[in-house]
Amino acid sequence: MTALVLIHAYPLSGAMWAHEVRTLRDAADPIIAPSLPGFGGTAVPRGDASMDDYADSVVDAMDAAKIERAAVAGISLGGYVAFALWRRHPDRVERLFLADTRAEADTEDARDKRLRLAALIRERGIEALLKTPPPWLRKGSPHWDPLLKMIRGQTPDGVAQGSVAMAYRPDSRPDLPTIDVPTAVVVGDEDEITPLPLAQAMSEAIPNATLSIIPGAGHIANLEAPTAFESALRAWLRRTA
Repeated sequence: MTALVLIHAYPLSGAMWAHEVRTLRDAADPIIAPSLPGFGGTAVPRGDASMDDYADSVVDAMDAAKIERAAVAGISLGGYVAFALWRRHPDRVERLFLADTRAEADTEDARDKRLRLAALIRERGIEALLKTPPPWLRKGSPHWDPLLKMIRGQTPDGVAQGSVAMAYRPDSRPDLPTIDVPTAVVVGDEDEITPLPLAQAMSEAIPNATLSIIPGAGHIANLEAPTAFESALRAWLRRTA
């Protein structure tokens, strides 16, 4: 059976995948959902982490679980890490699932905003991130309180490092045509951060990729529409290599 690696969104942790870890045991084994360095109680790197550092940490988690090659699913930040994993360790990737993410690097304006956010979090703590709820936290969602609890459990410097890593991530569009493993691109139809047109462009650039749209979901589609998201994961895991 295929091993499954789940890479979390920002500024969350591997705990966001609790539903998938619990329900997909009949479709993949083993399943791991590591928390990236500085998230979920893991040690905060001494210097600012990069996407490459995060990708290497996923490989370390795979090694610890004795997983040689796996189906890799990333959401949001996890998608950026999945791209880095593909560039650095393609032999460890059996298939890719890219959810609510984008291949493009940040614009100069977006990069500046991420760097300012990192500085603010370091100065004022996690609450600085939540003072004005970002668009990926939809207050009407029943998952609002659990998400807040997960975010407030993070280390400020780890979250700040994540913002810096995203600010300086490379453009992954040149890598898309090189992806030669079964790939699914998934997006919530109400995702304002990585909207449908970006997902469509990404799926068209990856050979033989599929595109799934999750109705009624925003940027954290697996929490907002778990049943539809799980169905997309299962269809991807069943695809012939």
